[in-house]
Amino acid sequence: MNHAQLTALGRALRLLGEHGEALSTDTPDTKLHEARADLRRALALLDESVTGAAPATRCPEHPNGPVDENAHDLCLLCETRRRSARRAEFNGPAMPARAADTTASSRYGVRSDRPQPQERWLPELWNGQEWQLCGTPRRDRHEAELYLTAQRRAPRAAMAYRLVHEFTDYEVLRVWGTPVKVDIEPLGNL
Repeated sequence: MNHAQLTALGRALRLLGEHGEALSTDTPDTKLHEARADLRRALALLDESVTGAAPATRCPEHPNGPVDENAHDLCLLCETRRRSARRAEFNGPAMPARAADTTASSRYGVRSDRPQPQERWLPELWNGQEWQLCGTPRRDRHEAELYLTAQRRAPRAAMAYRLVHEFTDYEVLRVWGTPVKVDIEPLGNL
């Protein structure tokens, strides 16, 4: 999307927001027709600016990868990696490879052909309502803890931070601070 398209789309969406704020039970039909025309104009601008295909999966790593309907993120590649990690967890490590001349080739391949499960440390902060990612996922735990230490010393630090270990599943490793649920409505929704 170039700058002109971005500017025109932003202007059209802001105009739609103004239409939404002005809606009431006694809005005349002329205003509704005007809103419909502006909505069509915004959709046309959006159609012009979208260049790629819509993502087939909810996976940030493989948005247009093969689809597995049984996976929570619909990604066949990541689900295959998770399944192989679960299988290795129950069956133990694979047998060491023998010489190629003494064994027949397996239809499942060898261990080095399979994708390795990803292991990452996710730094998260408590925003008053829920935990949210506050930095890029790290491959090194020590580096992630140093990042969170720097975040806690920042002038506008959150009330709580935590480090989540992701290895085909999630496990909270450490929490700094105490997360408290904050009501976003003024005066406690009175």
